[in-house]
Amino acid sequence: MKNLLKRPGVQAFVASVICILLGLIIGYIVLLFINPQGAWQSITDVVRNFFTWSRPPQRLKQFGNTLAKTIPLIMCSLSILFSYKVGLFNIGAAGQYVAGACASLYAALAWGWGWLPCMIFAIVAGALLGAIVGFLKSYCNVNEVISGIMLNWIALYTTNTILSNVKETASPYTLYLNKENPSALLPTAGLDQLFNKNTYVTIAVPLALIIAIAVAVILTKTRFGYELRATGLNKNAARYAGMAENRNIILTLMISGALAGLGASMLYQTGYMRWECTQSSVPAMGFNGIAAAFLGGLNPIGAVFSSFFIQHITDGGQYVNTNYYSSQISDVISSVIIYLCGFVLFIKLTINRMIKPSKEKKGEKK
Repeated sequence: MKNLLKRPGVQAFVASVICILLGLIIGYIVLLFINPQGAWQSITDVVRNFFTWSRPPQRLKQFGNTLAKTIPLIMCSLSILFSYKVGLFNIGAAGQYVAGACASLYAALAWGWGWLPCMIFAIVAGALLGAIVGFLKSYCNVNEVISGIMLNWIALYTTNTILSNVKETASPYTLYLNKENPSALLPTAGLDQLFNKNTYVTIAVPLALIIAIAVAVILTKTRFGYELRATGLNKNAARYAGMAENRNIILTLMISGALAGLGASMLYQTGYMRWECTQSSVPAMGFNGIAAAFLGGLNPIGAVFSSFFIQHITDGGQYVNTNYYSSQISDVISSVIIYLCGFVLFIKLTINRMIKPSKEKKGEKK
């Protein structure tokens, strides 16, 4: 058993499962304190999510909704882990996500662009915001966390201002994409038929999986990925080895920003959501990507599964019985679980400490 726990992949999986179970247990305890009568049923419904529906066609449709919202979360988690693998903490992914939403929606609603140009525009917007963080880090020695947080709010209020030009007159929401410019909607390529004609399930699903695999290959199997990781581990050593460390830092954060911006495009160009031009907080998607990245063991493939789980739990919160609890209790449960996802690395460290004494004892016996 101990030999099995020595493997990094097994450690990441065990740590993730422990965090998930702890989150569910604490969520259940919270429900018990508020009202024990409906606690078990409510926590069960959170876990079941779309399985609470009795009819299979309806289950498929709700599953499609969860899948549509999982895709941008996957992209944000990939954005976080890509920069983290290079020694950078891109907390500005939330703002880069917002920039991508702004670019794709404005290009679609104001300029009438098609889905592909809108998507590319979102990628460019996210990359440019990432480049600003990278430039400040490389040439002005500004910590990427500080500049990233500041840019999150700049991006939010700038987006609110710009998208106010393409919003409905009587509401703070942007115009319906399917009515104003259907050509900007992502094609379904027949995937909607698999989910009971759910048009929110688009080519974004296979595209996100392909990108996750590509990120894994780039980071572990290419010279480019090696240079990026080397720069993150030791900037001075990378410079001594002839690597352009400043260029690598900027390039890393540009790619990270492009992934987050693309994630926004993959959600808003399905027509599933509209931007609210009066919102005063950055969308949680960018921050949830941090939890998804760590829950997935900072592995691109693991991030795919962890992102789906987090979105599954978040969507499952809507089925909590409001006769026993307020509507906000679902947010409390999902927030507790997401919060505990950040302890994955701590649990991995604990597992390593449990294994280490056994190695030392064997050495003493010899």
